[in-house]
Amino acid sequence: MKNFIMNLLRGPQQALSSFWEQREPRERLILSVGIIGVLLALLYLLLLEPAFNGRDRLEKNLPNLRQQAASFQAQAKEAATLAGKGTTNVPAVTRENLEASLAGRGIRAQNISVTPDLIQLQLPSVSFSELLAWLNETQKTYRLSVADSTIAALDAPDRVNATLSMRRQKTES
Repeated sequence: MKNFIMNLLRGPQQALSSFWEQREPRERLILSVGIIGVLLALLYLLLLEPAFNGRDRLEKNLPNLRQQAASFQAQAKEAATLAGKGTTNVPAVTRENLEASLAGRGIRAQNISVTPDLIQLQLPSVSFSELLAWLNETQKTYRLSVADSTIAALDAPDRVNATLSMRRQKTES
């Protein structure tokens, strides 16, 4: 196999050698300079020019990227401080607190049952948008999330009958 490859390469090599020997010294010099010029042009076009363009592009983007990094760091610090604040001052969930919170949204509960593990509410004919706003508020204030719900639309726009079961969200320490 090695001999076969050597024989294949020997033919073009001999032809090139013969071609080169037939040239005058001045022609050899001109051809050498031309070959070197073509090789330098290829080197520039394939290796150097893309690197220069990439460097220029990165130099243009670097201030923007630094600004984004600073913004991300500030947001991370803010998130860390907010996460630290979120673990304190969670009010106790009592029937009175829930009734006051519901009344603040114009919602009257037919029945409220508060146990250590579960809060159950029956809310007849309430505004659906106010119910969603109240759920968002209780999620933030009391860290309650809906475990189970039954919501039935009424004939009036934005009015529903709702039965909710809520649990306190688990906090990770």
